[in-house]
Amino acid sequence: MSNDQLMKQVFIEGRTHRIFKDRPIDESLLHRLYELAKIAPSSSNLCPMRISFVVSKQQKQKVIDAAAEGNKPKIESAPVVAIVAHDTKFTDHIEKLAPHMNAETFRQQSEEKLKQVAIENSWLQAGFLISAARALGLDCGPMGGFNKAMIDNTFYKDSSWRSNFLMNIGYGDETQLHPRGHRLSFYDACSIL
Repeated sequence: MSNDQLMKQVFIEGRTHRIFKDRPIDESLLHRLYELAKIAPSSSNLCPMRISFVVSKQQKQKVIDAAAEGNKPKIESAPVVAIVAHDTKFTDHIEKLAPHMNAETFRQQSEEKLKQVAIENSWLQAGFLISAARALGLDCGPMGGFNKAMIDNTFYKDSSWRSNFLMNIGYGDETQLHPRGHRLSFYDACSIL
């Protein structure tokens, strides 16, 4: 694939899908997806994003139960729903991921500051997750609209992971897409100082 084709696939033609084709995703493709997404930048390479790829019907039903009414059919149609989360104990990995840092000094920051670092950086990493999925020929449907406490209690009760958002992954049904929404122009959204 040429660079122009890849740019077109990931950015120009990449869309947020709500309905997916009945086509499974092989587990090996989820491994490839993570291997690409993990290269995402994060503050000092702290890598707080965590992902639960929910594929079994039984576990997926638990996600559906926690979803807002309008999101239930979207989740039902997707072969995979990813719970994109952050690890509240991401600092446990500083020595391995960021050996250049003074880990103990970093860990002494307030709980609120560390939570902010975890959330902000996992969202940054999630942008790469979406781009990586599109580069692999997958479609995504990121969304909020779910009961976070319910998801966290169901999937992360005994862990330090906490949910940020849900993302359906699969092969989107192009016939169900709305026309692409308007985007702001450079002059409306940017400044050069």
